[in-house]
Amino acid sequence: MFERFKKNFDRTPPELAARVPPGQYVTEKFPVLHYGSVPIYRDVETEWDLRVWGEIEQPVRFSFREFRSLPTVTITTDIHCVTRWSKLDTTWTGVQFREFLKHIPPLKPTAKYILWHCEHGFTANVPLEVMLEDDALLAYLYEGRELDPEHGYPLRALVPKKYFWKSAKWLRGIEFLSQDQLGFWERYGYHNNADPWREERYADD
Repeated sequence: MFERFKKNFDRTPPELAARVPPGQYVTEKFPVLHYGSVPIYRDVETEWDLRVWGEIEQPVRFSFREFRSLPTVTITTDIHCVTRWSKLDTTWTGVQFREFLKHIPPLKPTAKYILWHCEHGFTANVPLEVMLEDDALLAYLYEGRELDPEHGYPLRALVPKKYFWKSAKWLRGIEFLSQDQLGFWERYGYHNNADPWREERYADD
């Protein structure tokens, strides 16, 4: 197994090496990795919504149409998976998280963290400050097309500065927290900070 990984790693062109964190290799594919089955919506406009609550002046809910009416941006960025693949120059369209905050009730001063709530009870946590970066989105298009169901349709978080499990798929809720709370993979031993440049893969790294 190590030799197969090393062969993949060695395929990274030298001119791209500076963009690839330690221990990663570049792939042209977009591997599918997730927990649980893939959600299927018969009628996404009636079956899906996005709820926001926690350290916020009042909870709010977006229907599918309401969310899709929010202003969007398109960015191109690199993504890095904890399973050691990196995919460069990926293009995403969605609502910049900073913009999203303009369309919900004000956050309380105590709001410091975010817990993503997804289908099947999956969760992931990130500091609020990370989602204020230019490249942090609530994304629903990949390479100009709707996300594939396997990659998070109809909505996923996009947190490029963290390992990709923090970019939670099948997003249904955003909870603002005053204190950090471990998400699903973090409770099973993944590193809470998840910085790919520091190889923060597991809690004991």
